[in-house]
Amino acid sequence: MNIVVNEELKAYIEPLTPDEHDALERSILTEGCRDALVLWGDVLVDGHNRYGICQKHGLPFQTVQNPRFQSMEDVHLWMIDQHLGRRSVSDFQRGVLALRKREIMAERKARAATGTETAEATPAADVLEAAAALPAPDPLNSREAIAKAARLSSSQVVMIEKIQKQAAPELVAAVKSGTISINAAAAVATLPAEEQVAAAAAGKDELKQAAKRVRELNKRKPRDEAPSDDKAHAEPAAGAEGNTDELHALRLRVAELTAENTELRRQVAQLQAALPSDSTPF
Repeated sequence: MNIVVNEELKAYIEPLTPDEHDALERSILTEGCRDALVLWGDVLVDGHNRYGICQKHGLPFQTVQNPRFQSMEDVHLWMIDQHLGRRSVSDFQRGVLALRKREIMAERKARAATGTETAEATPAADVLEAAAALPAPDPLNSREAIAKAARLSSSQVVMIEKIQKQAAPELVAAVKSGTISINAAAAVATLPAEEQVAAAAAGKDELKQAAKRVRELNKRKPRDEAPSDDKAHAEPAAGAEGNTDELHALRLRVAELTAENTELRRQVAQLQAALPSDSTPF
């Protein structure tokens, strides 16, 4: 049969890591492809990795139609729900998926309110002619609902939103890889982009230190900034602007030093690699 791989659908969910893909390949080679691939007409919706492995080794597989899809949004929502229920998906990715679902539902609600909701053509109307409408998904119209769907706490959802809005791509990659926790990444995400990039480039230890510096600074802020009763309405201190400028300059200097440290580590690694194998390290 003809199976169409839609690259947008294939990339919609975070791909498996190389180790996870290798484990899946070993399982299929040993036990065969036990789970059927899910199709929408001839479009592959779920099972891209299994399909690729079976094609590579010439192994048989089963397919199943889901005739309830009426639009690409329905497909996306179904994919999100499937992955939200899988144990192998990280906390961060579950949060991202739940927030993505909220966006889809909000857009759908807005279109319905303005009367611009239109049905998309299905990829194979002859196969899907008996289709029934999908039940209305949970709208996820509160942070608590998002947290419940993602099996997270509300505070974790807040942190993931902050990371999505403020984190540099390098910091997001560090969260996805598990190099830094959600909590620490949310703290580092409040730094200027160049400091985030420098910390991510320096590795796990520097990311932890950057998060620690942000937390310590935030702990000091309420005490330093809280005005006394007799000064609540006073003019700002003469040196306030200077202090802000100094803080900004210090942050830039930290970023510069971090970058220099990263470069020095790289040079040391190169020198060590160039040493003869029988030489004694310093």
